[in-house]
Amino acid sequence: DGDGDGDGDGDGDGDGDCATSTVTLTEIGAYRNGPAVFDQSAAEIVAYDPAGELLYIVNGAASTIDRVDIGDPTTPSALTALDVSSFGSGVTSVAVRNGIVAAAVPAAVDTDPGKVVFFDTTTGTALANVDVGVLPDMLIFTPDGTKVLTANEGQPNDAYTVDPEGSVSIVDISGGVLNVTNADVSTAGFSAFNGANAPAGVRVFGPNATVSQDLEPEYITLSADGSTAYVALQENNALAVVDVETSTVSAVVPLGYKDHSLPGNELDASNRDDPNVQDGPFINIQNWPVFGMYQPDSIASFSLNGTEYIVSANEGDSRDYAGFSEEVRGDDLVLDPTVFPDASTLQLDANLGRLKTTTASGDIDDDGDHDVFYAFGARSFTIWDTNVNVVWDSGADIENFLAANYPDDFNSNNDENGSFDARSDDKGAEPEAVITATFDGNVHIFGGLERMGGVMVWCVDDATAPVFKTYATDRVFTGDPLADTAGGLGPEGLAFIPASESPNDLDLLVVANEVSGSVTIFTVTP
Repeated sequence: DGDGDGDGDGDGDGDGDCATSTVTLTEIGAYRNGPAVFDQSAAEIVAYDPAGELLYIVNGAASTIDRVDIGDPTTPSALTALDVSSFGSGVTSVAVRNGIVAAAVPAAVDTDPGKVVFFDTTTGTALANVDVGVLPDMLIFTPDGTKVLTANEGQPNDAYTVDPEGSVSIVDISGGVLNVTNADVSTAGFSAFNGANAPAGVRVFGPNATVSQDLEPEYITLSADGSTAYVALQENNALAVVDVETSTVSAVVPLGYKDHSLPGNELDASNRDDPNVQDGPFINIQNWPVFGMYQPDSIASFSLNGTEYIVSANEGDSRDYAGFSEEVRGDDLVLDPTVFPDASTLQLDANLGRLKTTTASGDIDDDGDHDVFYAFGARSFTIWDTNVNVVWDSGADIENFLAANYPDDFNSNNDENGSFDARSDDKGAEPEAVITATFDGNVHIFGGLERMGGVMVWCVDDATAPVFKTYATDRVFTGDPLADTAGGLGPEGLAFIPASESPNDLDLLVVANEVSGSVTIFTVTP
């Protein structure tokens, strides 16, 4: 699961009017790798170079960074790709700044340190490379372009016999990438939180793991001045705060849980809940005694009227390895009879029996049964303040919108059509990607839905009450994914291109679709 930085501009003064504004996304072009790369991660992350009017696309299927000319965005054309195969095993993320392409490249052995490789945008030549932490999964330039940060996930091997430490590497390129060496790399690790200093409320549950081994950085966003990095720790349901100048982790903060029993936080928890057809799919959005773990994948940041905020795409993720798995269905849990006197009813397939949950959390009193029922992800986008307090959450808005507008394809999977309701027992439409951008006087949030496909857009002139504006998708539910006639499937990465840098002088949104291996280009019209 590779991640990139999106390159959106999220600085706004809120001088527009979200209540009356409109936003329209119109597809104008697409770059397609074709059916041979279906479901092989051939278009994961996308970054844009305005000088060359080129997209740089992470192609996991070919272990390359594809270069695509969008001088005419209606007819993208491929150029020679950047080959990373000599530096490691594939590529997970890409970012572009000031004539430099930075790529995150894991090692051939996933539990060994990876690399950041720098390329020249003009010639495509590899200029330099440095060692970073284990499994660099996302990277980002600081706003001034003098540093590159990587989120080093440090995942265990499949047997769970080797569990590297997660970390954030900071590569100083202020002296130029031609001069960069391993001496210019510093690492912010989590060893200070081991033992008695373990952060309260954070999920630390890998077998025999220290805190520093268990924490897995997934994604990074930066403060406006680049001095502070906010790092999503997805499996741990937490956020780390990193001082970029000193390369130290100043805090690890739990994100808490979303109460799906409250009005506004409803969800469809089963793919076998049709009251008229046994084991049939059905739209059944309601409150349940379930707590959602936010577990964001992508995060972004924006400033509004001088205050900084973080926005998260609450995808959810479980640990599911040969040597250890936390993942079970709801009907496999032993529920505390006092907390759940109606357990036998709740654990029916039509209720919570099908919902994916965890054995690693929920036994609050350590007596062998579960006092809390947790779900992976929160099926929403959330705005947080920089103290990691919830400012706004989209609640049940995603599922309610899809139920009303796509009743025949609600909560579909991304690798097959005709899969109505198939993801309700997992993580729903699965918010995956998020970026922010300012146009028409306001900050806007773009959120990609990995399973359902498409992008949702909110306007933000008040961080406590964003206004939903539109949803756009190029998915074709009557098409054949295997024949590449189903449009964009599995949005993984987003990039916003402001009109000032755009090849057609219009604001553009670029969506990298991992499953279809395609990239879609939309105009963004306020």
